Amino acid sequence: MAETGQQRRPGSRRLRLIALVLGGLVAAVALTLVIAVYLLLQPDRFTAMLQTQARAAGLDLRLASPASPSLFPRPALDLQGITLSAEDASAPILLAARGRLALPWHTLFGGPTVISQLQIDSPRVDLDALQDWMAALPAQAENAPPNIPRIDTGIDITHGSVVRGNEVLLDNLSLRAGRLVSGQPFPLSVTATTAGNPWQLRLSTTPRIEGNTLQLDNISLHLAQAGKVTLVLNGRAHWHGAADATASLAGKLDHADGGQYDISLVLSPANQDNPLLLALKLDGPGNHADLRLPPLALAHWWSQLGNPQAAQLTAPPGSGHAEFDTIDAGNVHIEGLTVQAGNDVPAAATSAAPAASPAPGK
Repeated sequence: MAETGQQRRPGSRRLRLIALVLGGLVAAVALTLVIAVYLLLQPDRFTAMLQTQARAAGLDLRLASPASPSLFPRPALDLQGITLSAEDASAPILLAARGRLALPWHTLFGGPTVISQLQIDSPRVDLDALQDWMAALPAQAENAPPNIPRIDTGIDITHGSVVRGNEVLLDNLSLRAGRLVSGQPFPLSVTATTAGNPWQLRLSTTPRIEGNTLQLDNISLHLAQAGKVTLVLNGRAHWHGAADATASLAGKLDHADGGQYDISLVLSPANQDNPLLLALKLDGPGNHADLRLPPLALAHWWSQLGNPQAAQLTAPPGSGHAEFDTIDAGNVHIEGLTVQAGNDVPAAATSAAPAASPAPGK
């Protein structure tokens, strides 16, 4: 038996030696792979590209630490502590805990510097800072070609929020979008919570980009508040820069407590006599509306609602006629509302319940 044990020891030593050699080879391969991944991905190259693109738009992009590369399950760069600000601004437009740039394999082997998907986790967008940056952008020359928006990568945002000052406008925001490529379907999905109510938006369309024109065909839009309101619209749109835009959408609005409504939206481009104009028609049980609204002026009016330095509040811009049996918005309940608006007709309400009275069942 002792002789047999002595015969086995050389075999055991050989096995241990082979294991050590294999382990060393694996460690060497792993180290080589890490170095190769870093050299192939070149994190500094992508970081510099992003910062250059940001500067071209008047923005300053900063990271809390250098980007770190990874290869599996696919090539990517991990970004930590993202801050995006307008140049010389006191408040950042966007803060994000982390981000990830997914890259195509051919980029690693000498291909063009391309990002296939941008992932951002826990971004916080300051609406005031965003509006200040947009207001500071240089005005486009009257005869300059329009800047067609582009989405060259897929975008995936999770756990986001949109704030104005200390007020949270949107929370639990998730957004997923595909690439905006001419002739290929473009999907967009958004979920968020506002005032405690969850909302979901799904949009799909086929964009066609020809020169300075963006055509959106086969638009399908679905907007829903769980268990309460569902809006479904279909149609098409056309944009040729600034206020040169047209759109035609029609569909149904389902309200859990109010029934089903036919709704249509028609957007007319601005001309020498009229601004960009949106014609809204709504027809259903107890509620009817036929309104013409200038969306740019309406957006400006809306932005002044919470501004203490704004001039005295005026009626919203627009014209037309609307009749509503009841309106419930949060804790506000209004009955028998009739609005007639126009150049010479002020908005008026025939009757309304007290502004703070709770809606039935609340």
